[in-house]
Amino acid sequence: MRTISKNLSRLTRSGIRMILDKAVLLDKAYHLEIGDPGFDTPAHIQAAAIAAIQAGNTHYTTHAGMPSLREAILDKVARENHIRADINQVGVTPGGVFAVAAAMMAISEPGDEILIPDPGWPNYYTQAVVTGRRPVHYPLTLSANFQPDITAIAAMISGRTRAIIINSPANPTGAVFSAETMQALLKMCQENDIYLISDEVYEHILYDGAHVSPAAADADGHVITIYATSKTYAMTGWRIGYYVAPPAVAKAMGRAIESYLSCASSVSQFAAQAALTGPQDCIAEMLQSYRERKDICVAALKAAGIGYAKPQGAFYLMIGIAETGMDSYAFSNQLLDATGVAVAPGLTFGPNSDEIIRISYCADSEDVAEGIARLCRFFQQCRKA
Repeated sequence: MRTISKNLSRLTRSGIRMILDKAVLLDKAYHLEIGDPGFDTPAHIQAAAIAAIQAGNTHYTTHAGMPSLREAILDKVARENHIRADINQVGVTPGGVFAVAAAMMAISEPGDEILIPDPGWPNYYTQAVVTGRRPVHYPLTLSANFQPDITAIAAMISGRTRAIIINSPANPTGAVFSAETMQALLKMCQENDIYLISDEVYEHILYDGAHVSPAAADADGHVITIYATSKTYAMTGWRIGYYVAPPAVAKAMGRAIESYLSCASSVSQFAAQAALTGPQDCIAEMLQSYRERKDICVAALKAAGIGYAKPQGAFYLMIGIAETGMDSYAFSNQLLDATGVAVAPGLTFGPNSDEIIRISYCADSEDVAEGIARLCRFFQQCRKA
C-alpha cells in the first residue's frame, strides 16, 4: 500500500514562511519576519565565484569540501574561536542547516532525545522529527532575557538524551551567552557524557559582550560547532555552512553529506574561501547598520511602553504581546492585514513562546523604521481595546 511518511506528515509549516507567503502578495509589505541580510554579497566574494566558473571549477569536490577551503576554515577557527583541530575534523555543507542535521544523525539513533531551546530556531525541531529523534524543549524566558537556566536543563537530561543544542548569538532571541554560562553548559555535557551542539552562525553579529566558542575549552570531544557564511557575509543564497567536530563525529557527519548531498556547490565553496581569507571590513560595515536599525526599534518600543528583550547579538528582537490578549499567530496575521507589517509568530519557535513575536531588523533601514512605527501603533490600539 502506498503511504506518506508519518514523520513528515507530523511537521507543521514554519510560521515565518506562512507570514512571508501572505506578505509577498501585498503591494507593499514591511518585511520584519525573515532573517535575510539586506545587503548584496561583497564584491570580492562575487568575483571569486565568477573566476571559479570561468576557470571551469564547476565539478564535484570531495564530500567534506575543497582541501583549500577546509584549511582556510582551520585557520579561521584557530584565530577567531581558539579551536585547535586538524583537517579531518572539518567539513563543508550546503548551509549550516544540513550541518545541524548531520550532527544529529552522527551522534544519535531514532528514538533518542535532543534537547532544543524554546524559543529556538524552528529547524532544530523539524530536523529532529524528520530523522526520528525526539525533540525535548528546554525553556528560555523573556523575564531572564532568554539566558539558559543550567539547573533546569540538567533536570531534563534522561538516559535517552544524546545532545543539547545551543545557539549564541541566538535566533530568535538575540541573546549572547557568557563565558561562565558556556563553561557550565560544557561541564554539564561532560558530566553526563552527552554532546553539546553549538550553533554559532551569528558569531560576528555582536553588540554587547563577547562571542565564546565552548569547543575552545573542550579537551575530550564533547562539542560539535556549526558555522556558516550566510549571515556574516550576506551569503544566504550561496548555501555554505561548515563544522568542526571530534574526529569520530566528523567522520560520521561526512558519511551523511556523501549519502544525501555528495558535496556542497564548488562555485559557492570558492566564494566561501574568498570570504574567509579576503578583506573583512564588510563585517563591521554591516554590523554598524544592524546596530543602527536595532536602536531604531528599541527607541520606538521604549517610547510606546512595549516590553521586549534587549538584543545582545544577531539581528532579531523579541516582543511580549500578552497585553494584547492575542496569541502570536493571531497578532501576526492581524498586524499584517491591518498595517502590511510582517513579523514572526512566537509559537513557531516553541510551544512555550506563544506570548511573544520576533522581528528581524536586517531589512532596509527605512522599512525597519516604518515597520516598527506601524507595529507600535497597532499594539497600542490592541492594548486599549
